[in-house]
Amino acid sequence: MHDLTSLHHSSPTTVSNIIGTVVAVQANFYQVRLDSPLKDYNDAAISHLLCTRRTRLKKIGQTVMVGDRVMVEEPDYQDARGAIAQVLDRKTQLSRPPVANAEQMLLVFALDEPLLEPWQLSRFLIKAESTEIPFLLCLNKADLLTSTQQKTWEERLEKWGYNPLLISVKTFQGLEALKNCLKDKITILAGPSGVGKSSLINTLIPQVKQRVNRVSGKLQKGRHTTRHVELFELPQGGLLADTPGFNKPNLDCSPSQLIHYFPEARKQLERGTCQFSNCLHRGEPNCVIEEKWERYEHYLTFLEEAIVQQEATQQMADQESTLKVKIKASGEEYYEPKLETKKYRRTSRRQKHQNLQDLYDNQSLEELEEFEDDLDF
Repeated sequence: MHDLTSLHHSSPTTVSNIIGTVVAVQANFYQVRLDSPLKDYNDAAISHLLCTRRTRLKKIGQTVMVGDRVMVEEPDYQDARGAIAQVLDRKTQLSRPPVANAEQMLLVFALDEPLLEPWQLSRFLIKAESTEIPFLLCLNKADLLTSTQQKTWEERLEKWGYNPLLISVKTFQGLEALKNCLKDKITILAGPSGVGKSSLINTLIPQVKQRVNRVSGKLQKGRHTTRHVELFELPQGGLLADTPGFNKPNLDCSPSQLIHYFPEARKQLERGTCQFSNCLHRGEPNCVIEEKWERYEHYLTFLEEAIVQQEATQQMADQESTLKVKIKASGEEYYEPKLETKKYRRTSRRQKHQNLQDLYDNQSLEELEEFEDDLDF
């Protein structure tokens, strides 16, 4: 935290070292929560500033994300405005959702309504593992299941390598334990639509009124109710980032990396090494990965997806290497094949003269006389 005791309130332009956290981004405006509140001309506290981004940051390609630690200049006390002059170094950064400096992820699923689907859950877990940010698996709507059914899911997920926290927004089951996990940290809230993320936020932060939509009756899938990323302040301390819902996160990892995102497979890899260094663990000789674990089928399916994606990326890279971008008079971009230099390009006049000079330097007198006779026709 930065000390603001040196602030002078007589003129806004004299204020320096105002540090805060970006809690919301919409269009070209950034809501910044200040580490230490400012005092306006009436001695009232200003805890947030609505800021724009300095032009020089745009010129150097410096983006501003939710969660960024920023330095603000020239605060306007009357309208609570300012300008972001600098973005401090990020500890972590995610592109989807676009959040900086997140310390953990809260992955929320529903046990019922919609029914917990193992394949979808597995995909989200792999995506969470690939971010390398610690995360907590939270299963909502526990009140819809019997204690025996809850126990069955807990034991099943423990075999996957996870210790889920079962909660119920309706009965408040497990909420105190969840609050303790979120205290004083920046947490990304993620998960499919309809699992109760907005209801959970309303319960954890009563002053925030989130839109809550019911689950679709036909498809038993939730409708998206969050439109942009925003950080909400938790009463016990900490920030919670609500992210736009998505039903199928991309598995943007290489085929060789995928196996390391399964905790139950990591344990097997600790026992030894495979015979082949490029082993993809799908039946190769002397592979240390066994086939008798529940999510092995998930692994094989996701592996094929990763291979297809890698091949498509490589094909795109090869295609781009043989194309060049051209711009029409209207400003529209289009691609055309690059010409092979030796095969298609016209030899320059200088190169022609050089070739003739080399010819005269290296040929005998008789050969030159024959060459001149050939030219004199």
